[in-house]
Amino acid sequence: MNNAEKFKRLIMFMTSLVLICALTLCYSFVWIKYYNKSSPHFAAGMFYLKGNVLLYGVYALMFMLFSRIYKGYRIGFLKLTDIVYSQCLSLVCVNVITYFQICLIARLMFNPLPIVIMTVVQAFVICVWAVLSNRLFSKLYPPKKMVIVYGSRLAVSLVEKMCARDDRFCICRSIRADEDFEEIKRVIMEYEAVIICDIPGQRRNDILKFCFANSKRTYITPKISDIIIRGAEDMNMFDTPLLLCRNSGLNAEQAAIKRFMDIILSLIALVVLSPFMLITAAAIKLYDHGPVFYTQDRLTVGGRIFKVYKFRSMIVDAEKNSGARLASQNDNRITPIGRIIRKIRFDELPQLINILKGDMSIVGPRPERPELAAISEESMPEFSYRLKVKAGLTGYAQVMGKYNTTPYDKLKLDLAYIENYSLMLDIKLILMTVKILFVPESTEGVKEVKTVNAEKEKESANK
Repeated sequence: MNNAEKFKRLIMFMTSLVLICALTLCYSFVWIKYYNKSSPHFAAGMFYLKGNVLLYGVYALMFMLFSRIYKGYRIGFLKLTDIVYSQCLSLVCVNVITYFQICLIARLMFNPLPIVIMTVVQAFVICVWAVLSNRLFSKLYPPKKMVIVYGSRLAVSLVEKMCARDDRFCICRSIRADEDFEEIKRVIMEYEAVIICDIPGQRRNDILKFCFANSKRTYITPKISDIIIRGAEDMNMFDTPLLLCRNSGLNAEQAAIKRFMDIILSLIALVVLSPFMLITAAAIKLYDHGPVFYTQDRLTVGGRIFKVYKFRSMIVDAEKNSGARLASQNDNRITPIGRIIRKIRFDELPQLINILKGDMSIVGPRPERPELAAISEESMPEFSYRLKVKAGLTGYAQVMGKYNTTPYDKLKLDLAYIENYSLMLDIKLILMTVKILFVPESTEGVKEVKTVNAEKEKESANK
């Protein structure tokens, strides 16, 4: 391991600290110049040195929190545009909260213009920081030369994704896992890192131990069993370490807290979004005079079937002739109004009613159609594991996945959520959902049209 690699975390922390200090400095200037003396409460001496420092500290901590949630510090991991987008989204969230914080402290409404101008200036600072940090990362950490050891699936999808980031990965060679082990070890020693993708358990263990012994960086695509183990609880039976996999979904306390949060947040969302829902309903009705809502059988916890509510985005009787069929790119069944509401996710808003009824949760695996779930289970028997928790409006697969994420990878993301559930994880995923609302590829349909009757479908698209 080279010296730069040893100090990688420290270097990334220092670059992040520079950004936080720069943004907080902008805020301190606006606070002192425009707000600190604009209220009789402030002028009376409420905020001097200690009060100012406290406000700066709160601002910096909030920005750190949102940037961490939106992964704004992942220089070298995310694309430059993603870094800028994540940081700017964090900035907007923090500055909106800060404005209302100032108004609440002063007990009056201030002119928001200084905050708006400050946000524009800070966005420019973020762009400069992202470009310079990215260049520093590229110089210190050039793409690693890698070899991929693959099994029966050839790992084509993974290779394509990693090759798309040639600034970070350089896959120079591939070798089958069933080749002579001595040859595999020889090839591994020629490269800086190894990718282990979809290979038998015993051979994978041997390669992993060899990489560990020789300090080779290793990337592994997890199996379903790996994800279950990652959610296990560490314990010791006298001098023997054990991993406890409870495999029971959420416990009673977790389920109660989750249900309470679902009720409160869905009620608030319905009240806040009701004007937009009324406008959407009117637009759908006026376009073709058809029904506003669309209902469909979906699966939730324990395999229970319920009716999911959505705003209708397709023509009436869209599946009358073709049967169950996934939405595709440029699907001619989608109405002009439907394209708009799909793009901004408004077609999903009626599912807040499903959440209030208890059919769904705010966070969880997306509800699947029974007929498509049955087909998915033929090729992925583990698909039913998703039903250990309630279906959700958003989830890991929606936040982390893209429209072209494979059904098997979506399944693993859903299981990762179930095995690592916590209230904080739910809150994090809700906040991360805001980020993907403006990412086009997360709303697109599948690349080719598929039907239940004509072709086996692994998973329905996130309509």
